Amino acid sequence: MSLNETGCRQAERLTVALSSEPIVAVYSSPLSRTLETARPIAAAHGLKVQIEPGLIEMDIGELDGLTFAEVRERYPGLLAVWIGQKGPEHAIPGGERLIDVRERATGAVRSLAEHHLGETICAVSHNFVILSLVAEILSIDLSGFRRLRHAVAGITTIEVNGDRWRILRFNDTCHLAPEG
Repeated sequence: MSLNETGCRQAERLTVALSSEPIVAVYSSPLSRTLETARPIAAAHGLKVQIEPGLIEMDIGELDGLTFAEVRERYPGLLAVWIGQKGPEHAIPGGERLIDVRERATGAVRSLAEHHLGETICAVSHNFVILSLVAEILSIDLSGFRRLRHAVAGITTIEVNGDRWRILRFNDTCHLAPEG
């Protein structure tokens, strides 16, 4: 699925917002909308997008494309389990567990940080990936990740210094404000 008109406008504004950052590499999930978002950011820095599979969104398996009503009908009780304390440990039918997403994403970011010591990179990813990383950094139990929100095209800046990870900016959407 490609970016719609709103998504294209958000990607343009995100590119402008990041244009003055000293970005040395741009990584993206392999999914189309993240790639479409990452390409202009990379181009503005004279770079090419590098695919990082660890940044891919959570595989929601058999739930992909279903409405909440359809999920409730086909998988009674699943949503109650998913929002409960044990939800992150529960696999989506045909998909992943949230704890697996966190482990995968944390490993990917750790690897990228080790490869780019002291450098600024851009990683374009997805909601569950970003929120599971933020929950990990803030030591929030993963079942509480729903208390966090991250806007599409929001900017979150993470500093990785060995085992010390800090959030320097979270869900910055100032660049998305309407012009005028």
